[in-house]
Amino acid sequence: MNFASDNWAGAHPAISQRLQAAAAGFAAPYGASALDREIEQGFNTLFEREVAVYFVGTGTAANSLALAAVNRPGGVSFCHREAHMLEDECGAPEFFTHGARLAPVDGDNGKIDPEQLKAEIERFPPNFVHAGQPMAISITQATEIGTLYQPAEISAIAEIAQAYRLPLHMDGARFANALVALDLTPAEMTWQRGVDIVSFGGTKNGCWCAEALVFMQPEMAKDLPFIRKRAAQLFSKSRFIACQFDAYLQDGLWLELARHANAMAARLGVGIANAAGARLAWQPEANEVFCVLDKTLADQLQAQGAVFYPWNPPRANPDLLAEHEVLLRLVTSFATHVDEVDRFTEFLR
Repeated sequence: MNFASDNWAGAHPAISQRLQAAAAGFAAPYGASALDREIEQGFNTLFEREVAVYFVGTGTAANSLALAAVNRPGGVSFCHREAHMLEDECGAPEFFTHGARLAPVDGDNGKIDPEQLKAEIERFPPNFVHAGQPMAISITQATEIGTLYQPAEISAIAEIAQAYRLPLHMDGARFANALVALDLTPAEMTWQRGVDIVSFGGTKNGCWCAEALVFMQPEMAKDLPFIRKRAAQLFSKSRFIACQFDAYLQDGLWLELARHANAMAARLGVGIANAAGARLAWQPEANEVFCVLDKTLADQLQAQGAVFYPWNPPRANPDLLAEHEVLLRLVTSFATHVDEVDRFTEFLR
């Protein structure tokens, strides 16, 4: 009963086999191999336009280098107050932008509130050198609490970004989970809604170590080759990232894996909702389930072998927990089995 994180899951067999096949023979290094070029072209097809693609090893690298590519002196990027890049990346975005700041924006359900965003941007008037200058907006899809920006909500944020001439970045560590839940194409969830840069995650969804930084306007990434090299993210044997994406995207495998993870989360959510000793904190929308349990019951679940993380209640929900209760995050993955879900909810019942 492992619901700790989709990072705990291994690699899908198809991806492991593709890695094994890529291990034989020789190939040009540093992204120059035929396979690297082929997969880069594949992203053009995936997003239905010409894009610039850069492979990196981690989601933190993708997020940090995305902001570094649009960095400005005294730069300020706006993200949700509980965004992963703000709370869980150890200051990496600030480090790789050489001091550009992340400005938190409030909003319910883990999503930036458009009016709050405009108010925060207005705190940095043009030409007021002491405050610095806005340089980007970042949204997380799916959010840090497992909710989803609906297409109209992405468009609303994009309109603000365009009004202030700011690039809009999407942290897509769980891009596939959001995509299948919303039943959209990659184009429909990104550039057709005004998104300029995407951190395209594969690691949480069955890859071994595969993340891509995708620029919808290639000219925006003109300095990225040098930024990536300086950040030690230019892999010499980058074909091993490319080959993972080769298997991942082939025949819709990535979407199939995400659908399974989401289905397991939905099943888990129903089981929790029907249990007398637990309640959902909010409805799951992708592959993360947040539930409220008595602390004693949570301890008993762990004693039965359940693995999960306690979670801080969102600042927008200060009254979510009673004194004796704890909020849990339960994450499903491509490797989650139905019997794990059923054993967990049976114990609750």
